[in-house]
Order: sequence, then structure tokens, then C-alpha cells
Amino acid sequence: MTAHTSMLHVRIDDATKAQATQTLAALGLSMSDAVRLFLHRVVVDQAFPLELKVPNAETQAAMNESRAMMAARRSRFATAEELFNDLEKNSSK
Repeated sequence: MTAHTSMLHVRIDDATKAQATQTLAALGLSMSDAVRLFLHRVVVDQAFPLELKVPNAETQAAMNESRAMMAARRSRFATAEELFNDLEKNSSK
């Protein structure tokens, strides 16, 4: 059984639309995804939802590395011992 949907038309200036589309793409969202997410959060929270932000460069690099590792079906560490050694070494930073 499919859900009934409605069309929503929104007027926005071209520059804002282009900038928003670019920012949303960096978040992995389409304009339609963002509007659906926004409205869903309004309903669930009964409030204006919090702001989503583009990840900083370090977080973006980690996300890209993770995606590449998943695509290649490989891990950063061959054993649990390597993982724990790395965590111990970097915990003092």
C-alpha cells in the first residue's frame, strides 16, 4: 500500500535556491529530502528543528575515508590489537 503524497510548491529566489542546493548536496540531501526532513521534524518535535551544518574539513575527510574503506571492503586495522594500540597511542593527544 503506497502512501498518498501531495505536491508542495515553494517560491524562492534563484541565488538562494542554488546556494541551498549546493549546501544540501554536501550533506548528501536533495532539496526534496531536506523539505521532507524539515517538515517531519516540525511534526515530531512540535517546534522549529535545529540547524544542520556542513561537516568541517577534518570530519569530511574522515567520512570520505570511511566511505572508501566500505566500498573497498577493507578496514584500517588488521587486528583488534592494532586498533587498541592505535587508540592508546592517540588517546594522549
